[in-house]
Amino acid sequence: MFKPKLKSTRWDPTRELELIKKWEDEGLYLFEFSRDDPREIIAIDTPPPYASGKWHVGGAAHYAQIDMIARYFRMKGYNVLVPFYADRNGLPVEVQVEKSYGISAHEYAKTPEGRLKFLELCRAFLDKTEEELVNIWRRLGCSFNYWRSGTDSPEYRRITQATFIELFKKGLIYEAERPVNWCPRCKTTLADAELEYIEEDTYLYYIKFPLKNSREHLVVATTRPELLRSCKALAFNPKDERYKGLDGSIAINPLYGHDMPVLKHEIVDPGFGTGIVMICSYGDHADVTMFRDLNLEPLVVVDRDGKLTGEAGPLAGLSIKEARDRAVQLLEEKNLLVKKERVKHTIPVCWRCKTPIQIINAREWFLKQLEYRDSLLKLIEEMEFKPEFHKVKLVDWINSITTDWPISRDRFYATEVPVWRCKKCGATLTPEPGKYYQPWKDPPPWDKCPKCGAPSSELEGERKVFDTWFDSSISVLYVTGYLRNPDLFERAFRNTIRPQGVDIIRTWLYYTVLRVYQLTGKPAFKWIRISGMGLDEKGEAMHKSKGNIIDPEPYIEKYGADAFRYWAAASAKLGYDYRFSEPMIKTGLLFATKLWNIARYISNFPEPDSYELRPIDKATLAYLNRVLSSVDAGYRELDTYTPVNEIYQFTWNYLASHYIELTKSRAYNTTGKYTLGEQKATWYVLHYSLRGILRALAPIMPFVTDAIYRELYGKSVHKEAFPEPEEEYLEESPELALRVIEVNHAIWKYKKERGMKLSQPIERKVFLPIIVKPAHEELVDLHGLANTEYYEDKPPENTVEIGGGVYISP
Repeated sequence: MFKPKLKSTRWDPTRELELIKKWEDEGLYLFEFSRDDPREIIAIDTPPPYASGKWHVGGAAHYAQIDMIARYFRMKGYNVLVPFYADRNGLPVEVQVEKSYGISAHEYAKTPEGRLKFLELCRAFLDKTEEELVNIWRRLGCSFNYWRSGTDSPEYRRITQATFIELFKKGLIYEAERPVNWCPRCKTTLADAELEYIEEDTYLYYIKFPLKNSREHLVVATTRPELLRSCKALAFNPKDERYKGLDGSIAINPLYGHDMPVLKHEIVDPGFGTGIVMICSYGDHADVTMFRDLNLEPLVVVDRDGKLTGEAGPLAGLSIKEARDRAVQLLEEKNLLVKKERVKHTIPVCWRCKTPIQIINAREWFLKQLEYRDSLLKLIEEMEFKPEFHKVKLVDWINSITTDWPISRDRFYATEVPVWRCKKCGATLTPEPGKYYQPWKDPPPWDKCPKCGAPSSELEGERKVFDTWFDSSISVLYVTGYLRNPDLFERAFRNTIRPQGVDIIRTWLYYTVLRVYQLTGKPAFKWIRISGMGLDEKGEAMHKSKGNIIDPEPYIEKYGADAFRYWAAASAKLGYDYRFSEPMIKTGLLFATKLWNIARYISNFPEPDSYELRPIDKATLAYLNRVLSSVDAGYRELDTYTPVNEIYQFTWNYLASHYIELTKSRAYNTTGKYTLGEQKATWYVLHYSLRGILRALAPIMPFVTDAIYRELYGKSVHKEAFPEPEEEYLEESPELALRVIEVNHAIWKYKKERGMKLSQPIERKVFLPIIVKPAHEELVDLHGLANTEYYEDKPPENTVEIGGGVYISP
């Protein structure tokens, strides 16, 4: 009578490829917008990844998690906009191309023809890498809408340029020459947020500085003796009692002989060296601050190649390291070096090439941000951080900002700054927004200078490009149709989610919050989902230099995408680092197989129209509905850890291990002691549970859940609504189900210890807690209990406890 509807005896992960094609053929996840569609839109600001290399397992897991959240909201009735496109601008690709071809971008791009050729090399590299990224997320079953117009597309770049023009006209963007972080290798300015810090072994040099008109001298400790030519003053902390009498005295530069005042500044750390420091232009950002506060005139002696200029005299033309060694040699020859100490010193390096940065004066475009700090601190209170504890990182970063944002770069593969200058009158000209401009090669969009009437031949195009974060910081505006589709923007911008890693809070998140507020006056997001870092098996960050990059593709090939997604969901709670684990991926495959076997068993039975629920049925439904409530709450928090673990526990450790075993006799009614209504109740609970499990698990494991649902219920699970907990079952208690688990474990353990088969009857009298009495028939069927008695407070004397509140007669 009973035959399984699922024909295949096991789950085969290679079926995932068939389902991917089916989903694409059906257009299952295509986002369509209509003003008449009443559904709320949720726009997910999917991180556009740098297309400069393949993802490791951590990156692949991050995008799989984003897909899980998108799938959940679709099932909750939202029209979900979740695009995928690549971030194709900026330093990462340029550095990769330079390494691959052994070329220098600056040398290559000296002519317009060379610059065009370099851009083509970058584009070709990006196309190949982007294809690899797309292949991975498609294989993982991600339901993204693929937008081929990445951040280097004319469409995206014209929006970036339009925002520049708008903010320039508002007076929020200006051009100035000031101290900037400079990478001598990449030959470009870097924002503070683009710096990384490393610890290096170096020396702290103690140098004698003679005092003018005195036989005395001061000893000053520094790690940068090569900057002595640019040293304009010495400083001590005003609270340092050792040097109070020296304020206003004059010291003599030990190598170059010029006078330097001895001044006070509260930034000086009395515990560093001797408590007196050199003020050079510029050793670090403390120097920048002191030059500004003390109104000193800077003399920058490091050029854009990281070499000392002619101003440095005997050090001219030397690299930083060469100049440092030579300066120390000269000091030793003059008997002015007291000593040197080996120290560990933290220095800033370029985030991309790891070259130590220098601080030089450069003319750049700047976006005002200092005056927005207080407004942004209030604004972020209007956005929900998930988890909340990561919000402090953004607050701390905002509070740490000391300069406006330098948004221009001396690079090439990026959006051009849309500016022309009149060589005759000096006017700075911005065109009308709406087009994509390349001023370094395009003719000016005016016949003559709008200011002085000079012919267009006098108009010179800007050669600089934007910082890549200036582009990517408008990603949420791009996704929601800003400046392109006003109707979509009005609807989509209401419910926006930013999913991102903790490592780019101070860059992508901060810059987006700043820019969107400057452009719209509104918070950029309703929800901000912050994930931890993907780590290797040992808990270490994955880097090429460490040789511990783990490629996801072999594991997806071996275990299937659902299994990989299981690990991605179950490895850590949202916000915490997640460690790679092949055993957990294997568990994911075992879970998919278990789910298939459960479904195959359930497919033996039809879904009944009527039934008579027994107590264990009601307790099971109560348990399941509480699980569904908890799973729903987890997803609402944009987390996948609680949902996948709750579903796993109920499915494997209760439904399969206990309920199915308890009711197998009733499902087939092999004993004939159950009514037809009670038999059908088993079928009902099994199908009800399976439907709920498949729908709740579908966002995380979309393949096996859809394969089962299509075969058993005739449609895609991804077109179904998320299971809502039912009040009628929430009013019931799950206690019976939970206590039966304990009883079953105790009896199975008892039989195993005695070498009995699990189906073998127990002849001795078994004493059970009264709470499980409503499941008496099911327990007798499962365990072969010949003689049972139930107790309320405690069992009779002279009985032996075997666990779980179960006692056996002697």
